[in-house]
Amino acid sequence: MQRLYDFLRRHPTGVDVFWAVVLLGLSGVSSASGMYDTGREQLLAVPVALGLATVMALRRRAPEKMLLLAIAVGVAQLVVDVRPGIGNFAMLAVTFTVAMVGERWASRLALVCSLSAAALSQLRWDPEPGGSFAELVFVTIVMTVPFVLAWVLGDSLRTRRAYFSQLEERAARLEREREAQSKVAVAAERARIARELHDVVAHNVSVMVVQADGAAYVMDAAPDQARQALETISSTGRQALAEMRRLLGVLRTGDGPESGEYVPQPDVEQIEDLVEQVRRTGLEVDFKVEGTPRPLPSGVELTAYRIVQEALTNTRKHGGPEAGASVRLVYFDDGLGLLVEDDGRGAAHELYEDGGADGAGHGMIGMRERVGMVGGTLDAGPRPGGGFRISALLPLKPAD
Repeated sequence: MQRLYDFLRRHPTGVDVFWAVVLLGLSGVSSASGMYDTGREQLLAVPVALGLATVMALRRRAPEKMLLLAIAVGVAQLVVDVRPGIGNFAMLAVTFTVAMVGERWASRLALVCSLSAAALSQLRWDPEPGGSFAELVFVTIVMTVPFVLAWVLGDSLRTRRAYFSQLEERAARLEREREAQSKVAVAAERARIARELHDVVAHNVSVMVVQADGAAYVMDAAPDQARQALETISSTGRQALAEMRRLLGVLRTGDGPESGEYVPQPDVEQIEDLVEQVRRTGLEVDFKVEGTPRPLPSGVELTAYRIVQEALTNTRKHGGPEAGASVRLVYFDDGLGLLVEDDGRGAAHELYEDGGADGAGHGMIGMRERVGMVGGTLDAGPRPGGGFRISALLPLKPAD
């Protein structure tokens, strides 16, 4: 049964042609049974029946044209005096079809014709010449009701289809917006992971390189110092692996029992450990905290840590062998201030202004992006007396 229903839905014109043939056959039977009084009327009823059958067959393929053809056939019936028969059911069908899928002008025209067809028919072919006016009105109303109901039903289906079409369009639009938001979220997450990887790799690897060079230099003269340098390399490498494991865990989709294990993100309290780690590489760092420490939002904690980490990494890269640095954390009532300065050679202009050439300067770009995400401000540039200076102000909000 479902297959038959699907077949009929796929071939609407075939269904209409079938009903057109049925109407044409019934019209022929009515004509042959003596419905018409004269041979002339019976002869003229043939083109009328053919016209109405055509209306029925093509009502869904060309609804506006078939409406005009039905009106023309109706007018011809009035003019040549061919009384309505069973074939005129096609007018009901085309009224319903035009109201459902036709143009608006055609739908309105069908409504006007539906309201006037019965009255014109009664005036032209009064079945009882001696009947009262009330009976005429009653019969006219009864004959008009099916046409009006056909139009109302068709118009209701039009409204319903338009409503469902709007729902489908809205669903498609929401799906496109959801896909766009997903792409933006993926891009933002990729940028965040890129910043994290840069900070982890740039800092920890530079520490390992400095310690490895020092160990190689004092390997024979001071084995104890070389051993200490190797221990620093080992601990730094483990820390880098732990942080990279946390970052890569974000990209996993639940493969394995360890996919949900993440290392906690660095916070402000670990800045002192970071400074101590940098001191072991040979860089003199003065670290001070001013104000009263208090809980901070996790985003501010991570941003502060990464800014200090990147600033000290840049000092080791660009400050020169005799450079020293200072780190200040200041707790204000409404913000956390960071000040990292060094007295080295400083960095090239393009590294802190233009984002770097040939891929350089990503650390400064990452710093500015981090500060921007928490609604803070960042200032970076050379110091008047030499060296480099990075200052940031991160707004404080109640910790979650």
